[in-house]
Amino acid sequence: MESDALNIPRLIELPKIKDPRGNLTVIESGTHVPFIVQRNYWIYDVPSGMWRDGHAFKEQREFIVALSGSFDVVVNDGKTEQTFHLARPQIGLYVPEMTWRLINNFSTNSVALVLSSTLYDPTDYIEDFDVFINTKKREQ
Repeated sequence: MESDALNIPRLIELPKIKDPRGNLTVIESGTHVPFIVQRNYWIYDVPSGMWRDGHAFKEQREFIVALSGSFDVVVNDGKTEQTFHLARPQIGLYVPEMTWRLINNFSTNSVALVLSSTLYDPTDYIEDFDVFINTKKREQ
């Protein structure tokens, strides 16, 4: 992976192996995602109209894939906001550290797979958008 792209949220296409018995997609840690995966979790059974609260991580990077259904991931780098619609299991979204993100617009029966670069650490979370913006300003 290119080092200059590590700080930019972006879509990454994963290998898709087509087969008449069903397609297969693979994610290899450090190969298809620009970090070594330390933790995996998935989000599912999100009620209609609900969203996953926004937050940023000081150190953690993420790779988010819609395994089933679709949803939007809204990311903010402190200056600009972008919305990525994830709806194909062979396309994932790379979210670098210090990027605010929230997930919304879940379709029925959607499943979001999240690969993380770190183990769970509650002190890594920034859960207040104003604190996030002020931290970003201090970094510049």
